[in-house]
Amino acid sequence: MLLALVAVAVVGSNGSTFFEQRSSPAIVQSIPVETPEPQAELKKVNIAPQVSTDKLLNHIQKLNFQRYTTTERSLTRTYITTELRKLGWKPKLEKFSDGVNIFAERPGTNKAAKAILVGAHYDTVALSPGADDNASGVAVVLEVARLLGSRPTPRTLQLVFFDKEEAGLLGSQAFVSKTARLQNLGGALVMDMVGYACYTAGCQKYPTGLPITPPSDKGDFLAVVGDTEHLPLLNAFQMLPSTALNKQESNLPPVLTVPIPFKGLLTPDTLRSDHAPFWYQGVGAVLVTDTANLRTPHYHKPSDVPATIERSFFTGAAQIVVNTTTALLEKSEVLETQPPS
Repeated sequence: MLLALVAVAVVGSNGSTFFEQRSSPAIVQSIPVETPEPQAELKKVNIAPQVSTDKLLNHIQKLNFQRYTTTERSLTRTYITTELRKLGWKPKLEKFSDGVNIFAERPGTNKAAKAILVGAHYDTVALSPGADDNASGVAVVLEVARLLGSRPTPRTLQLVFFDKEEAGLLGSQAFVSKTARLQNLGGALVMDMVGYACYTAGCQKYPTGLPITPPSDKGDFLAVVGDTEHLPLLNAFQMLPSTALNKQESNLPPVLTVPIPFKGLLTPDTLRSDHAPFWYQGVGAVLVTDTANLRTPHYHKPSDVPATIERSFFTGAAQIVVNTTTALLEKSEVLETQPPS
């Protein structure tokens, strides 16, 4: 993962912040959201399936090797495509000048409803096995594939595993360069480091000069970063009644949503992962992350091994992604673009 800063608040020209703290036992919310009536929302959304901690951790164990060289990344692609085929998917290898992305899709029942894409990069930096960065993201996408691959929904579900993120977002840039495929894309959820948590005071860092009181000095929350032009996609992580989806909702980590205006022009450090190329093609995309080097001491190091993954947090993060993906896939209406106010 290239991300250096996640929890960035930007003050608009009118002096108001795009980022405010809301009190909630389950959610730390960064912006005012018009929440629909819970019962009305539940009529539209079926109960989300439950993730498997064992399956998630097994993927990380199987990917416990450096994924940097051509040979190593080829082995990684073999593992991912084999797993997808076991689940009934038909993955395609999409080559570009510097690497190979993996793409698969399950058609929805409503051809007019735009697709939802879930993705993560599978490469690492040199000398790191990348358990958190980003085997954790790959594992979540594979779990989405298992749980939602045969589930009929109005929207099409697309999966992508990006190559060469660590070399400068090369895989995601190649993916969005095929502009025809973006015309029917309603939004992208990109996971990049979702497995590390810390629970001691002061273990979570923030950028200097943050114009709000940070939600916590502990690294116990999941951050979701999106652009203000597509707030409905970002707000999807906040909208469902927590008790409605599954029996373990009370164990989910808090969610901090971070809306970024002007496509990150004023906050370039929020552009350093695979969601960013989608922003610049006008497609809504969010980055789901544990905040990387603002929290974990293992970032881009040989010590980023499976033993450092925090089991409960990782399972909760995966469940949040599955919950939100399920909700988005069930919505047949278009996710309208919402320009910043």
